[in-house]
Amino acid sequence: MTTQHISDVELARQPAAYWTGVAYEALIAYTRAQQAEKGYTQPQFWLLRNLSANDISPDGEGMSLSELREAMASYIRPEDDLAVEAEVLVERGWLTRDAEDRLWLTEEGEQARVDLARNAPAIRAALHEGIDDKDYVTTLKVLQRLIRNAGGTVG
Repeated sequence: MTTQHISDVELARQPAAYWTGVAYEALIAYTRAQQAEKGYTQPQFWLLRNLSANDISPDGEGMSLSELREAMASYIRPEDDLAVEAEVLVERGWLTRDAEDRLWLTEEGEQARVDLARNAPAIRAALHEGIDDKDYVTTLKVLQRLIRNAGGTVG
């Protein structure tokens, strides 16, 4: 689908599902490329976040790969191999594995999580370049309404 010289009237008739899919793929690809330039992957960052009591983990307890997959079910992609990603983090000393094969965040891993999180504002700024916050909020509200209209839940 092309957008060259499409009027607002024609654009309004185009399917939201197509454009949200294109946006999703482009945003993920951009984010992952930026993270790769810094030497880590998005799934590695998610692993650190999900094991940190200072971030997503409610208690900082270790988790098995299946528990981590379940925790990330709403955003992990089919091509993401958490076992491979976790092994990289174990080799870096950012995670450890206990006798029950649960992964635990190390002090070095917590510091890495903090350091890697510092990349997010620059990624966001690049993606939001030329987009007013008011327009962004309007866009999200429209997307939320589309989701509700389709029978989905927002939350």
